[in-house]
Amino acid sequence: MSSGNPRRPDRPRRRAAEFDPPAGHSVFDDGVFEDSNFEDGVFEDEYEPAVDGRSFSVPAPEPQQGRRSARTTEPPQPDFVPPPRRRRKRRLLRWLVVALLVVAIVGIAEVLYLSRSFSSIERVETAGTLSATGGPGENFLIVGSDSRENLDPDAPDAGVIGDVGGERTDTVVLLRVEQGRNVMLPLPRDLWVPIAGTGGEQRINTAIQGGPERLIETVQTSLGVPVHHYIEIDFAGFKGLVDALGGIDVTFDHVTYDRKSGLDITSPGLQTLDGVEALAYVRSRAYTEVIDGSPRVDGTGDLGRIERQQIFLRAIFAKITSVRNPVNLNRIATAVTDDVRIDDALSFAEASDFARKLSAKSPETVALPVANATRGSASVLVMADGAQEALGQFR
Repeated sequence: MSSGNPRRPDRPRRRAAEFDPPAGHSVFDDGVFEDSNFEDGVFEDEYEPAVDGRSFSVPAPEPQQGRRSARTTEPPQPDFVPPPRRRRKRRLLRWLVVALLVVAIVGIAEVLYLSRSFSSIERVETAGTLSATGGPGENFLIVGSDSRENLDPDAPDAGVIGDVGGERTDTVVLLRVEQGRNVMLPLPRDLWVPIAGTGGEQRINTAIQGGPERLIETVQTSLGVPVHHYIEIDFAGFKGLVDALGGIDVTFDHVTYDRKSGLDITSPGLQTLDGVEALAYVRSRAYTEVIDGSPRVDGTGDLGRIERQQIFLRAIFAKITSVRNPVNLNRIATAVTDDVRIDDALSFAEASDFARKLSAKSPETVALPVANATRGSASVLVMADGAQEALGQFR
């Protein structure tokens, strides 16, 4: 029998044991048998391989840190798995609820703070003098008092505000607030009317000497308009209000001054007045403008003061209605709390409604037609034709 391979007679036979791989290698490693006569990846089929006691298996590689073992059957997972969309929506909803709760808590704290400030305001006993509410609008009688009670006599501006005997109303305004419309009617302090409870006639600004009740009754009986609520603010309150608003803007056509009130405008144009300057402007009774180098005193008297009061009040209302920041509103409210008196029937809810309506729309100004007159030796003002039409907007 031939010892060669009938299919390959030129090659010697080799046993399977000769194909044992080197230590640390497998028969399946590339390049181990490159110099052998093992071809086509198979042994010669007529020879049985020798049994070798050594194992052909190679230990599995140790799993590396950060990687899964080669033996695991689970597919590798990415380092970041996006959360389900439903979970993301729930998280957004949770943050929205938290934000709403924060807003609600801040709003409640704001209301409580304002309510506490409101409750500290001094009340005026009206003893049933006010008219009943319930119509489409309400009339507020707003009085600017020349009381010096809350002024610091050592303040550097005390001399500008001055001193007078007794208390008088320096500014008297009827303000009607209703849905979508606010109307303001300044009343001349020299308006000659019957004074309630006295049986006589006098300037309307003297009615306050009998207390707020007498002034309210005088306005209602002499002018024939209802008064639903009463607000009184003294000079210190006006000064603090203007300063809390950051000043008010007033346009002057000329260099203007008043030695008595302390007004001193050195250049024409738009000026921002602080509290003291605003008081000097609104109280001026010797309003003097320098025109073409010559000083000219306003000869309109109380009518000129009414016009300046209207400008002053419009500037105040314009600033107040532009304030939206609750912190600034708190500062403004705090600035006048100690210098304001209100009627004992005005509730916090009504005051809030008043502020809401007033902030929604700046008030229109209605002028009361008056004429110059003389009563005894005094120059006064009396109602003229058209006065009842003007007052009719407040009835």
